[in-house]
Amino acid sequence: MAVGEREYVRARNLYGRNVALSRVSAPLRYRAAWWIPGAHLRTLWGKMIRLRQHVDTRRERWETPDGDFLNIDRLDAPTGQPRLVILHGLEGSSNSHYARGLLAAARSRGWAADVPLFRSCGGEPNRLLRSYHSGETGDLDFVLRELIAAQPNQPIVLTGVSLGGNVLLKWLGEQGECTPLQIAGAVAVSVPFDLARGSMHLQRGFSRLYQSYFLRSLRKKALGKAARFPGRLDPVAVARSSTLWDFDDAVTAPIHGFRDARDYYEQSSSIRWLDHIRVPTLLLNAVDDPFLPPSVLDEARTIARTNSALQIEFVDKGGHVGFISGVAPWRPVYYAEARAMEFLDAAVHRPAARP
Repeated sequence: MAVGEREYVRARNLYGRNVALSRVSAPLRYRAAWWIPGAHLRTLWGKMIRLRQHVDTRRERWETPDGDFLNIDRLDAPTGQPRLVILHGLEGSSNSHYARGLLAAARSRGWAADVPLFRSCGGEPNRLLRSYHSGETGDLDFVLRELIAAQPNQPIVLTGVSLGGNVLLKWLGEQGECTPLQIAGAVAVSVPFDLARGSMHLQRGFSRLYQSYFLRSLRKKALGKAARFPGRLDPVAVARSSTLWDFDDAVTAPIHGFRDARDYYEQSSSIRWLDHIRVPTLLLNAVDDPFLPPSVLDEARTIARTNSALQIEFVDKGGHVGFISGVAPWRPVYYAEARAMEFLDAAVHRPAARP
């Protein structure tokens, strides 16, 4: 039995119900693991300690309409099975712990799955100056339209994590009533919702550790682009970026058509799009998420109450993309993945009328 399948058996034992048949049972309930105290340990566990599940995928390269390319890591399944599309977080990939967990969960159900790698996240630089960012939905739209054209009768479900969750929610909001009928449901995990407030929050206390981690990778890529496209980026400003806000001012905004970081955050924050979403969507966040202040979740909760397509699950303890449960450290249960698959399984088998 593979690691992913074992986790679902653990979830079944812990919660007293069969996760694989969750569409005919009551929803899972989350209990934070007592043996991981504090939001930061919950956040770091997945990257530092969790074992990556092995899932055999194959990589395809898709040429984009603007002359660039996207790498997509694909898990095949028999024709007719649902397809799970997984959007990774900032500087993530299909090897991110949550992506591996979701791929294993899809495999255990016999579903197909795809992980589109955002431009520059596939282990090689993309061709163009532009890259990816929290509000860039064009590539997601391109991938989904191609998948639908290839198999028009296949139900598609979506999961976005952190930055990928923001992209997912913004795309769903942009589509609104015109969302393709093949899109059956979506789950967004640990979404920042308000990018400006999230960026400022990462400048405080221990959260600066996460900011520094991302900046090392982002600055390296941006300096590479500054060398490849002389005169388009200021390498001095890039090298001096000490916060994500500085980096977005120096790099993200100018190469993607925004006035500055504040304009980028304002236009790209998914909280502006929540009330337009018409596909059944689960929002899973933790109040103790070190990537954003709790007040952001209060605002998202207020908006979601007026939209019947949205289901909120904001737990007190979970960290950022943590949500670790289980009775002992040697038997962890990764609730976010189990809950996401439960919700999406129900969406596929009991399609809801769109509001």
